[in-house]
Amino acid sequence: MKIALLNDTHCGVRNSSRIFIDFQERFFTEIFFPYCKENNIKHIIHLGDYYDHRKFVNFKALNANRKYFLEPLTKNGMTMDVIPGNHDVFHKNTNELCSLKELLGYYTKNINIIMKPSTLNYDGLDIHLMPWINSENYEHSMNFIKKNKGILLAHLELSNFEMMRGIKQPINSGMSADPFKHFDLVLSGHYHASSQQGNIRYLGCQMEFTWADANDQKYFHILDTDTQEIERIANPLTIFEKIQYDDTNQDYNNFDINICIDKFVKVIVGNKSNPFMFDKFIERISELNTHDLKIAENFSEFLGENVLTNVEDIENTTDLMASYIDGVNTDLNKDKLKTLMNSLYNDALDMEIQ
Repeated sequence: MKIALLNDTHCGVRNSSRIFIDFQERFFTEIFFPYCKENNIKHIIHLGDYYDHRKFVNFKALNANRKYFLEPLTKNGMTMDVIPGNHDVFHKNTNELCSLKELLGYYTKNINIIMKPSTLNYDGLDIHLMPWINSENYEHSMNFIKKNKGILLAHLELSNFEMMRGIKQPINSGMSADPFKHFDLVLSGHYHASSQQGNIRYLGCQMEFTWADANDQKYFHILDTDTQEIERIANPLTIFEKIQYDDTNQDYNNFDINICIDKFVKVIVGNKSNPFMFDKFIERISELNTHDLKIAENFSEFLGENVLTNVEDIENTTDLMASYIDGVNTDLNKDKLKTLMNSLYNDALDMEIQ
């Protein structure tokens, strides 16, 4: 038996922007469901954060999710087990008020919502499923973890793993990985960057949602219950395009700008020896149907060598915030500051795109 693994699909992401709704629809209709149909995959396990906002959901996003995910799920004769992630529950200290139950649980027959730590058997293979751990279910969850072994699928917030490329969950924040080391394999959602330490593997999100996801290949995964192997299936669709501009190495009059169509585009200027060619290049991109165009230039020649010596170091906002915090003289915990600023930044992104 082969099982498709999804996680952090975030229905309603980026304030239910039509741009991202359409982007998610393309992933499911062009990539995910055709693969499942071609390979006769009939079951999905979703590792949490099915929905994006813990307190409300947009009807526009719900309508689109029904059409591009729930209806094809039924039409293809597929079933799904899903555990709640932190974005799927209203309160931070309990999973009781859960959007999965309210929006899926009462109306669908082919979706099984796992609200408590559970062991399910898939074609002879026991797999343990762990919903989001909070103060209310912590003791029960830890007892379940202690008494079981084998394969665990969860939505965990573990310390010292990459939340996004270059930013780790602080060691003194989140759970320790130690209680999970006796499992043969732990697969988790929650962090959008894929990573692995020992037996614990974060799968990473399947789609790009922010600039932090740019140039970070996204995958969905297939679990083979016979071999217990995990296969990564690349998602070729992208929505963020970074262009490192250096006209000392390339003639931008011949640059294929079509890669920018229907993308958020960021031109990071390293060397601009020919201003006329640069202006024409930007003009050509501006005439395309892009979602947004931003230009990051290096002004160190005007502002001094200590201001911006390498424009690539500030190619996304989270890098800039982390760099600034590293340079601040403070007794505060800098890792916690980075985590807080990253959380505030993600909240701001939800208000940026309509």
